[in-house]
Amino acid sequence: MDRINVGRVLLGGLLAGLVMNISEFVLNSIVLGAQMKDFFTSHKFTDPAGSFIAIAVMLTFVLGVALVLLYAMIRPRFGPGPRTAIIAAVLVWFFIAVYTGILNNVLFGIPAGTAILVIVWVLVEYILGALVGAFVYKEAQP
Repeated sequence: MDRINVGRVLLGGLLAGLVMNISEFVLNSIVLGAQMKDFFTSHKFTDPAGSFIAIAVMLTFVLGVALVLLYAMIRPRFGPGPRTAIIAAVLVWFFIAVYTGILNNVLFGIPAGTAILVIVWVLVEYILGALVGAFVYKEAQP
């Protein structure tokens, strides 16, 4: 029970990344789309190019794999299942969403309500991704 199943980490991570990419599309295109367009215009930012979107999507898949890898790493200590997946998701959420959300709010003047919405949205997104990835993950057999 001490061997990480790399194949299952990749499969679970790609599924987690898919969940998170869908969530990011909904958040950035539908929920905050008009607000982001106004923000970009008021700050004279150009709209993100296709290359940015491709990189963001790929990095989100990598993040999904990292999230499931973290789950696999802490699973022997906390036990298999949803509780451990949620612990992994909350750790990743804090290190990414809370940290960058607060810094972006201060640096770019993003309204507090929007920053809080994004931070909470991403918490739910990461938990759902982690649950899907953890459901697929199984330990390597000796």
